[in-house]
Amino acid sequence: MKVIADVCIVPIGIGVSVSKEVAVCERIFAEAGLKTHLHAYGTNVEGGWDEVFAAVKRCHEVLHGMGVPRISSSMRFGTRVDRDQSMEDKVRSVEQKLS
Repeated sequence: MKVIADVCIVPIGIGVSVSKEVAVCERIFAEAGLKTHLHAYGTNVEGGWDEVFAAVKRCHEVLHGMGVPRISSSMRFGTRVDRDQSMEDKVRSVEQKLS
């Protein structure tokens, strides 16, 4: 089953900047073959259900392995079985209604 998720992974206990850890997770998503869109407070991730959730788990494993003592993650996700829809389709639909 395909899923589109909004993922926010927050390393805790490592200081103020977390861009290095965010970059690690972005690489993990790319290596998993997932389509992503990085935004200011997270990443939209599109792919197979198992692959998306396995990649999020991998982010936690790798970041802990790098010495991050705590991680708080939040996710919103949706699935659809009536038709195939991409992240771009969803955005385009709203943009068309705005014009």
